[in-house]
Amino acid sequence: MMSHSKIKSEVGSPNKANARPQAVVEPRRHFLKKSGLVVGASLGANLVGNLGLERAVHAAGSDILKVGLIGCGGRGTGAVRDALSADPNIQITALADVFPDHVQNCYERLKKLDPERVVVTPEQCFAGFDAYEKLLATGVDVVLLAETPHFRPRHLRACIEAGKHVFCEKPVAVDAPGIRSVLESTELAKQKGLSIVSGLCWRYHFAVQETMKRVLDGAIGRIVAIQETYNTGMVGRSIPRQPGWTEMEYQLRNWYFFTWLSGDHNVEQHVHSLDKASWAMGDQPPERAWGLGGRQVKNDPRYGDIYDHHAVVYEYANGTRVYAYCRQQPGCWNNTEDWFFGTEGTCNVLNRFRIEGKVNWRYDGPDCNMYVEEHKALFSGIRSGQPVNDGWFMSLSTMLAIMGRMVTYTGQAITWQQAMESREALVPSSYSWDGTPPTMPGEDGRYPVAIPGVTKFV
Repeated sequence: MMSHSKIKSEVGSPNKANARPQAVVEPRRHFLKKSGLVVGASLGANLVGNLGLERAVHAAGSDILKVGLIGCGGRGTGAVRDALSADPNIQITALADVFPDHVQNCYERLKKLDPERVVVTPEQCFAGFDAYEKLLATGVDVVLLAETPHFRPRHLRACIEAGKHVFCEKPVAVDAPGIRSVLESTELAKQKGLSIVSGLCWRYHFAVQETMKRVLDGAIGRIVAIQETYNTGMVGRSIPRQPGWTEMEYQLRNWYFFTWLSGDHNVEQHVHSLDKASWAMGDQPPERAWGLGGRQVKNDPRYGDIYDHHAVVYEYANGTRVYAYCRQQPGCWNNTEDWFFGTEGTCNVLNRFRIEGKVNWRYDGPDCNMYVEEHKALFSGIRSGQPVNDGWFMSLSTMLAIMGRMVTYTGQAITWQQAMESREALVPSSYSWDGTPPTMPGEDGRYPVAIPGVTKFV
């Protein structure tokens, strides 16, 4: 098998402000073929039929698009608000979440938000592990996926097979098998003419698009190093265990603190930073990564099994290195920035949108709400019959984050090919309230935490 790091990318065309998937179609196909992930013609023939063609041109002009939400927490409610702001001709018609109280709270908030366009009835509110299947059967045209990250590959596959357009929040998976599934689903979406827009929202920010266009056009010369930081205070709220809760319910309600559900904060949060680094590198994978990480502050059992700091170095075939740091610890210096260092200048993306060196430039264009812009792109693609498919970069950036966790948890240097072929599947014994999660507390109530040099790469 050819090393995934040998893929050549065509991203960086002078005419592209936002590096879109079509710029990497040949490298992606080559990658998928070598990885054994191409969706076969027979599969496409069985699943596409006429449905994909009909949905590709559905709702031309002013037709109403019916939208369903899977994942009724704060992010899901925010996604609905953004979608309503993006297109006047949509209706929210169905809600689904594993928890009934999440659905009820979301329903009450959304009804107050826009009672004329939020037309969900109690009969179209679903709860439980199979709630997503019931929502897909209601006749929605578009699905907003904002559930716990662990479920995203499973739900995305179901949406695409059902012929639905999708807004897919980040990250798109928590392990390599999940990434392989998402890549299959995004290829199937292309065959069916369905849109998949990613929640990696900086790809839709005007200032970032213009800054990245210049970087990709060579404004700072060849990039030799990238520094990404996402250092913050504590994130996530721990919910105390209640009488009658099974271990599954406790962990699901505290999903942020469990690797199998969130991917760790290197995946759930830092993926935004890694996505901008990957964008600058032409959306092609590194050769290998190594790093360090640990858990110094989040030592209480209520913080599950995730780390509170990661530092990872990604090595690319052309000699470029990406230095990525993320930390969630209180009382420390906080910093969230993207620095690109080139042979002819430097670029600060996130806070300054500035290039200095042979070319001096700073963005002075219009501001935007990137959360709304990503939904505008979704609905525009549907209505125009020109689907948007963000599948490649959302999978690649998420896998970079997963790879980073692999090297910090194990203490090993791991190649891209090894990471992509990992057999580690972070799944419970069953998707039920009595199912056994992948990590369970010991007699002292503490959850086992990865130990570099001891924890094995699978």
